[in-house]
Amino acid sequence: LLETSPGVAEVTFVEKEPAERHAIISWEQKNSCILPEDLKNFCLMTDGFQMTWSVKTDDTPMPLGSMVINSVSKLCRLGGSSMYTLPNAPTLADLEDDTDEEGNGDKPEKPHFDSRSLIFELDPCNGNGKVCLVYKHAKPVVSPDTEIWFLDRALYWHFLTKTFTAYYRLLITHLGLPQWQYAFTSYGVSPQAKQWFNMYKPITINTALLSEEADSFVNKLDTNKVFKSKNKTPVIKKKPPFQPAGSQKSHTSMTSSKTSSLAGNSSRK
Repeated sequence: LLETSPGVAEVTFVEKEPAERHAIISWEQKNSCILPEDLKNFCLMTDGFQMTWSVKTDDTPMPLGSMVINSVSKLCRLGGSSMYTLPNAPTLADLEDDTDEEGNGDKPEKPHFDSRSLIFELDPCNGNGKVCLVYKHAKPVVSPDTEIWFLDRALYWHFLTKTFTAYYRLLITHLGLPQWQYAFTSYGVSPQAKQWFNMYKPITINTALLSEEADSFVNKLDTNKVFKSKNKTPVIKKKPPFQPAGSQKSHTSMTSSKTSSLAGNSSRK
């Protein structure tokens, strides 16, 4: 599908060897949790996933799409303590606020940066955020139930899917377009990303959403409102009454004679 799309070039798929079963077991022992069955089966087929593609601009390929799932060895815990961390250095756990609203109604409970949840990075998203595998309940024991969440650059959580398989389908159907995860946030994708969405429409995207707000980023200038206080009432100049050519000449001669007579009187005085 990508290779047949206009302007797409250099579609690259990195083939990876299956993960060793003992590597998965050692990861589970190290992190005191069990990988979801669908993610474990995926790793036993290929240890991670990476696919990139570019577009041609002026006959020069520019990297655009990126689909990444970290290997087992790079499935690192987010917010975990490091041996190089200073004793009093702030951590992600310091962002926790007991007044945060918990899940109610349609909104699921958000993950916690502290020891209440276990969070592992699935996709670094090219620096636009992080897609994470989340064990939301880690106390008193780690619950095997997991979810896939998106952590944006402002460190806000956004729910994506219940299972890894569902997320993998989202990743593929969105073609790895930049910032596609922001389509599942309340503020949506950026105007620049929306242009790429319009050009290479993901299979799952609602095209009506792209067209609804097409003009929302355009500055509209209403000159009537901007210059309302500066408008001046036009002054209507009255034209002198129309006079025939003959009368205009006589009026001119009379005026000139009066002027000359006045000049003579003043000279006599």
